[in-house]
Amino acid sequence: MTSISKSRIATACLALACWFPLHASAGLLDDDEARKAILDLRSKVENLSRELNARIDTKSDKSAALDMINQHEQTMQEIARLRGQIEVLANDVATAQKRQKDFYADLDARIAKLEPRQVNIDGKEAEVDANEVKSYDAAMKLFTAGDYKAAASALAEFVRRHPDSSYASNAQYWMGNSFYAQHDYKNAIAAQEVVASTYKDSAKAPDAMLNIASSYTELKDKKSAKKALQQLVAKYPDSSAAAAAKDRLAALK
Repeated sequence: MTSISKSRIATACLALACWFPLHASAGLLDDDEARKAILDLRSKVENLSRELNARIDTKSDKSAALDMINQHEQTMQEIARLRGQIEVLANDVATAQKRQKDFYADLDARIAKLEPRQVNIDGKEAEVDANEVKSYDAAMKLFTAGDYKAAASALAEFVRRHPDSSYASNAQYWMGNSFYAQHDYKNAIAAQEVVASTYKDSAKAPDAMLNIASSYTELKDKKSAKKALQQLVAKYPDSSAAAAAKDRLAALK
């Protein structure tokens, strides 16, 4: 058995070696016979000891080999487990990278929409916020669709929120035209007067004054209409609106 140690075998052999001589003496053997019996016994014991040791060593080697095999299998199982974890982590990393890439792509797109844009307004280059462009275009879409009431409201809201926008004068002007299209001439005059006074350097200012004169004409107030036309010619003599104003003044005489 593998559990028997070499020291125990040696002890057993020594006990046998001591017991047989005594037994031989008890059997009244002579010295030569006793010596021979002892030597023979020792030889057998030594042979038995070597055989047992060989068997123990062989079993120990086999046991060690089995232990190594078991350890190898355990190691391979651990490697397989770790490989599985690595694959899961690699998949998680790939998924996270894709999400991060999609996030930044979406963020770039959002930022691009918010970045100021260069636009041409009445022949002049201007930088406007993307939200301003979106709001202004939406309001003008209502105007071109003929929904003048909604357009007037949207344009008024645009001017309220973006009074310093490069689109503000145009929004104010088209607001006045929206009122005019609804035959609301008083509000049309009020809206266009803001253009003429607040945004007097705007390209829309001469047209706003011409619209004021038209609104007074619709209200049958020829005196105020004539005054508006005269102011337009005096203030913007080289404008196309001034040329139209001159023709109207001639017709009023």
